[in-house]
Amino acid sequence: MHGLINKAIQAFVTDTYGADRWRSVMDLAGLGFVEFEAMLIYPDDQSHKVLSAMETVLERPLVEMLEDMGTFLVSNPQAEALRRLLRFGGVDYVEFLYSLDDLPDRARLAVSDLHLPALELIEQGPGQFELICAPGLPGFSNVMMGILRAMADDYGDLVILDHAGQRDGADIIAVTHVESQFAEGRSFSLGAHSL
Repeated sequence: MHGLINKAIQAFVTDTYGADRWRSVMDLAGLGFVEFEAMLIYPDDQSHKVLSAMETVLERPLVEMLEDMGTFLVSNPQAEALRRLLRFGGVDYVEFLYSLDDLPDRARLAVSDLHLPALELIEQGPGQFELICAPGLPGFSNVMMGILRAMADDYGDLVILDHAGQRDGADIIAVTHVESQFAEGRSFSLGAHSL
């Protein structure tokens, strides 16, 4: 698994639960190190051991933590680059949803060896969507659920999200877009910030 993904897991646990809890996770995982390097590729089994150790040490279901991690990745000021990458997808939440089909390619433009599972958005009716998350990365649909929730807040829109099962091995997220500009969203400018 790409080091950026492992580094994101490390940042989430450290910021949310503390450095001591992260060290406990890594001790239980038994990898022989504590810090991940963002630009290295790690064997998948190491990442699986870390995720399993997180569930044991932090005493929370992994699916909940992965969803929280998706929210963390959008809302944490240290992850502003990801938020910007996602906001470039559209001026409103619905445009953002339609841009998700291109997210794996946009991620590869930023980091050429980062391979995210394919995403496909299907409009079921007015305000009703299914996001199909292809297999390939453990817990990816849970992280996407957190990202979708955080991005709705970022745009100020009201949405209802639900895991809607699987189809041909792919996880399905049902998205109901209830209202645009339900609340004040976070400010965003396409231009670079200068001091």
